[in-house]
Amino acid sequence: MSIQDIHKTMQTKMEQSIAAFKNNLTKIRTGRANPALLDTIHVEYYGSMVPLSQVANVALIDSRTISVQPWEKNMGAKIEKAIRESELGLNPASMGDLIRVPMPPMSEERRREMTKLVKTEGENAKVAIRNLRRDANESVKKLVKDKEASEDDQKRAEAEVQKLTDKRIAEIDQLVASKEQDIMAV
Repeated sequence: MSIQDIHKTMQTKMEQSIAAFKNNLTKIRTGRANPALLDTIHVEYYGSMVPLSQVANVALIDSRTISVQPWEKNMGAKIEKAIRESELGLNPASMGDLIRVPMPPMSEERRREMTKLVKTEGENAKVAIRNLRRDANESVKKLVKDKEASEDDQKRAEAEVQKLTDKRIAEIDQLVASKEQDIMAV
């Protein structure tokens, strides 16, 4: 494995970490409705638990209401029960075969809890990025130890790794700040 291979591997893994972090952020509730909020809900469908998106169409009606349209009429009650029993604190209402899920307004205390959660997720993502930096630096040191690269190559490689790490951490900080702003907006 060469230094370029180490950099490519690290860069790919960092991009995957950031993508996972962005995915986690979509599941954290802001004041507005977001269909991704219901992604974690599973419904019983013919004896097995399946994600809500596989038994119903989930869409936005307006900025504060999500609509859930079951594909089968008999699934309405099960979907409504699953949403109600989830830990999201939502109270769905049936209107014929359409289920409306209004987003209750968030209190100031709840908004602060959500910002703490966002910061925690951000810290976890930063730790993952730093672990990738450590792994890459150890791989480069191993190449130098095995006499496959020079110490000058090691210094350049470590500087490049640090530059990429700083860039990714700044990206995470920006995502955290943006999400906090969304949560605190009334």
